[in-house]
Amino acid sequence: MRLTPTDEQLLSILREDARTPTAEIARRLRLSRTTVQSRIRRLEREGVIRGYTVRVGEDVEQDRIRAHILITVTTRRTSAVVRALHEMPEVRSLHSVSGNHDLVAIVVADGVQAIDLLTDRIGDLEGVERTTTSIILSTKFER
Repeated sequence: MRLTPTDEQLLSILREDARTPTAEIARRLRLSRTTVQSRIRRLEREGVIRGYTVRVGEDVEQDRIRAHILITVTTRRTSAVVRALHEMPEVRSLHSVSGNHDLVAIVVADGVQAIDLLTDRIGDLEGVERTTTSIILSTKFER
């Protein structure tokens, strides 16, 4: 499905806050409420919007450490590594990437020591060749 520029703007607003009232979205997009509701239903029906989620406020996790863990996987072990990482609640998202690494895990833990232990746990998984961890200092914006 091809997204229109208006669809892209609508999705950007919903990424920032999926609970934004339809009337507010309509005002920002200069559309009617009915049109916005129809676009949202169409995007849901066509699988563009697959669901909605919760984003926890910065103050809730201000004492927690967030990091990117770059992971290199041995040949034909990616599926098993992905399954193992999915079972770790500290792993918030996992991305397949191009370049020197195969996966990037976005993780959250209670402190530097917990990140260190998590990195070791990931490194010990069968099929993981190496990891590289970068602690996230701040998030400038998120959609």
